[in-house]
Amino acid sequence: MRTIVLMMWGTVLLAQTPTEKLLLEKIAQLERRLAALEAAPAAKLSVPPLPEVKKAAEVEQAPATTLNFYLDGYYGYNFNRPADGKNELRAYDVSHNSFTLSQGTVVIERAASLAAKRYLGARLDLQFGQATQTLQGNRLNEPRPAIYRNIFQAYGTVIAPVGKGITVDMGKFASSLGIETNYAKDQMNYSRSYFFNFLPYYHMGLRTSYPVSEKINATYWLVNGANQTEDFNRFKSQAVILSFTPTAKLGGNLNYYAGRETPGGRSGRLQILDTYWNWNVNSKWTLAAEADYVIHRLLPNDAPKRVTGGAVYARYRFHPRWSVASRYTLLNDKGGLFSGQSQNLRDFTLTSTFEMAEGFQMRWEYRRDMSNHRYFRSDSPGEFRKQMDTALLGLVWWFGGKQGAW
Repeated sequence: MRTIVLMMWGTVLLAQTPTEKLLLEKIAQLERRLAALEAAPAAKLSVPPLPEVKKAAEVEQAPATTLNFYLDGYYGYNFNRPADGKNELRAYDVSHNSFTLSQGTVVIERAASLAAKRYLGARLDLQFGQATQTLQGNRLNEPRPAIYRNIFQAYGTVIAPVGKGITVDMGKFASSLGIETNYAKDQMNYSRSYFFNFLPYYHMGLRTSYPVSEKINATYWLVNGANQTEDFNRFKSQAVILSFTPTAKLGGNLNYYAGRETPGGRSGRLQILDTYWNWNVNSKWTLAAEADYVIHRLLPNDAPKRVTGGAVYARYRFHPRWSVASRYTLLNDKGGLFSGQSQNLRDFTLTSTFEMAEGFQMRWEYRRDMSNHRYFRSDSPGEFRKQMDTALLGLVWWFGGKQGAW
């Protein structure tokens, strides 16, 4: 068929003008090229598939339940070289001249959220290491400490969608008294101040909170007592906590706690008035302060024992991964409620923190503890000094989906 068409075009060419002949020759060339392309095998055209666009409802969200791991260890040296190898009045960094596992912790959490309409939640912190003995080893507070020793926190959460949402926790939870917390990664310094060591670590009972406004949150506790998983008297302790966020950079707490903390239900009362504030001045500077007033009577007619004082903090970030922080603490221990004898205690602490990567911190720290009495042990039995100087290297790792402070 194609041959016949070409013959017809040739006959027509004989009868055309030169211009028409040229056009007909061009057409004939195009016909020949088309024939050659049809005879050649078809080439495959490879086009990468377009990525599938998920619908809004199918977009993957952050998991509601997270599994998290925390590891904290240190090497510390006490220049007094105490014979027993222990540092007085320390909460966690208690060992001298020893590589020490402070804590290894597993945190499992399903965070409740009113915004996500997730009204039920729970949290479990399983803790192992030297810090466990500090938090859960005192038989004066725990009749059966071995049962709960490795459970730092274990509580369930319910949010009632009433008003702005009423949150209720039941179980064992970390105390909100005092600015410092259990996890060193969230603290300006590695070692803890006297007030962390003195104020309660945890409580067992009910905790309910309600956002009064965008800037004020109110919380109420009804608990067995201070550092009491099991109640050892017939009285319950209570607390009222007001949290303030006047601006995005400034936040603080005003806390009042009261209860009968002695075995057997004797009449003595413990009262704690505690406040602390944190100010993120700018991307470089962070300032914080804490003030405390604690009074305790074993019996109604006993002379009261008091602890008063506070701490100030400052941190400067030289680089997003490197910061230096300082702390100065003053504690007046009238009657020996904290240390066992009446004295004025001070500590000055300087901490350098280097974050090599997200989830790892290296910390160097120097600290001097001071008293107006000879209180701190030395390398000679029976010899005490007015000061104690320590230095340490701390290493902290953490992994998991939990965001922000733990």
